[in-house]
Parts: sequence; C-alpha cells; structure tokens
Amino acid sequence: MSNRYTPARLGIEIVAMLVALAWCIPFYYLLIVAVKPNTEVFTDPMGWPSEIVLGNFAEAWAGTMGVSIGQALLNSAIITLGSVFVLIAVGAVTAYVVARSRALVSLAMFSFFVVGLILPHQLAVVPLFAAMRSLGLVGNHLGMIVLYSGLMMPMAIFLYAGFVRTIPKDYEEAAEVDGAGRGRIFWKVVFPLLRPVTATVAIMTGMIIWNDFFNQVIFLSGSDVQTLPVAIYGFVGEFTARWNMVFAVVLVAIAPVLGFYLFAQKQLIEGFTGGIKG
Repeated sequence: MSNRYTPARLGIEIVAMLVALAWCIPFYYLLIVAVKPNTEVFTDPMGWPSEIVLGNFAEAWAGTMGVSIGQALLNSAIITLGSVFVLIAVGAVTAYVVARSRALVSLAMFSFFVVGLILPHQLAVVPLFAAMRSLGLVGNHLGMIVLYSGLMMPMAIFLYAGFVRTIPKDYEEAAEVDGAGRGRIFWKVVFPLLRPVTATVAIMTGMIIWNDFFNQVIFLSGSDVQTLPVAIYGFVGEFTARWNMVFAVVLVAIAPVLGFYLFAQKQLIEGFTGGIKG
C-alpha cells in the first residue's frame, strides 16, 4: 500500500494551506478593525486590539442619513429573497421546457438566454430606468424584484438547463405511465431532483443581488427603501476616518450570505458541476 503523503502530495497540501491562509487575511483584517478603538485603527491596523470594542456594532447598527442598518438589512432581505424566489420558480420551469424540447425554437431561446449572460445591462440602464419609472417601479421593493428577476434570469436558466439534461427521462416516463400530467411530473418528480442546482442558483444570484450597488443606488435613489450596499456607502461618506465603524457594518452585511453559503456549499458544488457537465 503506497504512502498517502508523498513529497509531491505534501507540497500540494502545503501550497493549498498557504493559499487558504492568504484568503483569510482580508477577513482577519476586517474582523480586528471592526472591534478596534478609534485610536488604534491607524496606529496599529494589523495588530490585535488592546481592547475589544463591541460598541462599534451598536453604533453602526443605528445607521446614518436617517436609515438604520436594521431597516437596510430588511430591505435587502426582501429584495433578495423575492428575486431568488421568482428566479427559482420561473427559471426552473423555463429551463425544463427548453432542455427537454428538441424543437429549433428551444435551441434559439437557450442561445438567447446565453447572450443575456454576456451583454452588460448597464448599456440600457437609461431607457430601463425611464420605462420602470413610467410603470411606478422605481424606489420600491417590487420594482427591484422585477428588475433583478429579469437581469438574473439568463443565469438561472443556463444553470437549470445544464442540470436538467443530466437527469434521465425514466422518472418522467414512469410518472406519465401512471397518468400524471406534465405539470405534476415537473413539480413532483423533476423539481425535487433539482435541489443541488436550486441551491447553486439561490447562492449565486442571491450573492449578486445582495452585494449589488450600481442598480440599487440608481433605482432606489431618493426613496425610503435603502439597502445595505447603499447604507454602507453612506457610512463611508459620513465616517471617512472611522474605518472601524465601516468594517463593523460590512461584517453585518456579509454575515447572512456567508452563513447561507456554509449551510448549502455541498449543493452549490454539485449543482454547478452538473450544470457544467450538461
């Protein structure tokens, strides 16, 4: 039986650990600065704080510019969860139809969605803003959910379609023999099998929506609906020299996404791999 830890394997593991440590440096810096006193932020930014100041989080939670972090967190959660729900419900059905159909129109639709992944939507932000304003979809949760559902739909369909193609049709044929309709076959048979790629879609699109600043600062400007990225931007403007406050609110912003990723990382990897193979 060969020794597992050959020199080559040991070297690879050492390099992997060094890379992992390098990736942890920004998080270490973010954490220690968030709990530092004001006097140590610039005098000893990388060192361990002489006093852990948890009051930075309480002060940061109060917010700035009339918007509390709690309200911004709630707004971000509503927009992100609403958009992800629409992406999963509509994207899964659309991808199933496109992947299972052999008609040329289905191939053309899939190509259309792939093009949507490539083209930057920023090119059409001005007419898009004008159209949404005329429909009353600027400055509210519904408008942002509609916007993100449209922008992220090509990615959702691309991932779902690739995964659906890896699922054998035997399950669907057996359900059809038992008299199940096409809709019931999808929701009762196919959709439960899409759990890995559903987690992938939820995490990837959710992270993009949660962290997006460009669209939120444009389509929510001047309204009471402010999200975390916009609130953090306000912190940078007001507390220019107090990076402990800025980093504290950044930690609050990344905590939900990081927690969800750690919870569903296995499904994320399985779904992404299945989509690539398809």
